[in-house]
Amino acid sequence: MKTKKQKNVIQWLLKPLMVVTLFFNLASCVEQVDKSKSGTDAATDTSEKIESAIDLTGMKIGYCTPSLNAPYYQALLQSIQASTEKNGMVFLSADGQDDINKQISAVEDLITKGVDALLLNPKDPDALVGVTKLAKAAGIPVFIIDSSIDPSADFVTTIQSNNLANGELAGEWLAKKFGKEKMNIALLSGNAGNPVGRTRKQGLLQGITEEQLRTLGYIDLDIKTQMYTDWSYAGGLKAMEDILVAHPDINVVITESDVCVLGAIKAIAQAGKTDDILIVAGADGQKEAIKYIMDTDFYGCTAMNSPVQIGKNAVEYAIQYINGKRDFKKTSFTAPLLITKENAAKYYDPKALF
Repeated sequence: MKTKKQKNVIQWLLKPLMVVTLFFNLASCVEQVDKSKSGTDAATDTSEKIESAIDLTGMKIGYCTPSLNAPYYQALLQSIQASTEKNGMVFLSADGQDDINKQISAVEDLITKGVDALLLNPKDPDALVGVTKLAKAAGIPVFIIDSSIDPSADFVTTIQSNNLANGELAGEWLAKKFGKEKMNIALLSGNAGNPVGRTRKQGLLQGITEEQLRTLGYIDLDIKTQMYTDWSYAGGLKAMEDILVAHPDINVVITESDVCVLGAIKAIAQAGKTDDILIVAGADGQKEAIKYIMDTDFYGCTAMNSPVQIGKNAVEYAIQYINGKRDFKKTSFTAPLLITKENAAKYYDPKALF
């Protein structure tokens, strides 16, 4: 039986998760992007005017999101909209509604509307290849943002956080934290085959093993299980409940994204294991995760995957293309950054959407 003090601790731990759940439920009701509902608050608008030799007035930037059913996607959309409108351009957007066929149709609609540049966050790396070729045939440059697409697609560049480097930083931190102590690891992933998740996972494992080889001279990597969460709070909760039953000796949870593990915290707390399990995320720097890092010892670190910066960079590169630049690298990264208790307060913004 739990004491009153234990119940109060669990209630404190779960309070921010209730807020996350409520947000997800509200966001899932959104089907089409409405400018009046998705516009960035002027008080938090940090977008900048980008230098352009061409008059951008009236030019159209189109953006297609795979979904709006997560704070990250909402924040990314707002950043792109703010940067687009700050530079006098028209912002057109469409929501794939977490359905590949709907996202394909949404992109085709943006192409029909004659956007001057198309920003695409593909739900699937293969299914959206065809629409990039349609865009090229229409003379529209395509910029892949946040996620990845098959190399056979026609696109200018991919703009995303450095998922490999961020994962390596988090894995290295974990290996240093445990030293020679045995780690029994559970891995929470987004969904099978996702290229971004795969790269983050690769970074986490490389960071752990390289640090162990450097300091111990050997590798001790014991991953008891991998579970998929579908990048959701509910998925993380269900996965962690199953893990705790099948593998009660777990003392580390590594994850490809904060959102994969935020729901898992509820299961960990209800099992009374917040003192026994350490969480390490390879991305994203979500505000709820940063708050846990600041206030607890069970959420060790996460790495920055800023939707605001990615949105700004995407619009800037689109404007550079409109101005004649063509020598883009095939992948453009934001700077890797590890968030721990030592620097978490610097990056925590309670008013941030994400």
